[in-house]
Amino acid sequence: MKKLAFITALIITAAFASSTGYNIGDKAIDFKLKNVDGKMVSMADYKEAKGFIVVFTCNHCPYAKKYEDRIIALNTKYKSQGYPVIAINPNDTTIVAEDSYTNMQARAKAKNYSFPYLIDLTQSVAKTYGAKSTPHVFVLQKSGADLMVKYIGAIDDNSDDASAVKEKYVENAVDELIAGKAVTKTSTKAIGCGIKWKS
Repeated sequence: MKKLAFITALIITAAFASSTGYNIGDKAIDFKLKNVDGKMVSMADYKEAKGFIVVFTCNHCPYAKKYEDRIIALNTKYKSQGYPVIAINPNDTTIVAEDSYTNMQARAKAKNYSFPYLIDLTQSVAKTYGAKSTPHVFVLQKSGADLMVKYIGAIDDNSDDASAVKEKYVENAVDELIAGKAVTKTSTKAIGCGIKWKS
């Protein structure tokens, strides 16, 4: 009876953990999602990467649009240093047609994305990670065969005006990781549009 209660408790704990998403220090799972070029992409494809800037974003959200150029800049700055951007659209495209796969392809081409823009059709990756909004960033660092969560939250402290940003959360976190330091500010509140979940 005690063994059954213990197993039940483990199942409940696992279910709770998966529903709430990752915390700092957790091991993140890899994924295999369809890119706008039709190819399947996973983090395992990046043999030389030291980590990743995983951004849950989309086409339609005003906040995602405001941050789009900053996401492109993050990849330009950090891909060569071992921390490429991987963008994921988690929205139910039946709710927001602007976020459809075809529109994702058009957007990536128009803005000349130099990073993958993946579609999370089942929304399982967004749920596992605990993404709540677009954009929502998870900075991961490779540690042996593991992917450790080092930062979760917003890109910076000013969604409206890139020129008025006082604190660049993602850049600071990645700079510290590259320098071999611990991340000073590990989490912030992601500001954006709520993810459109399947009913």
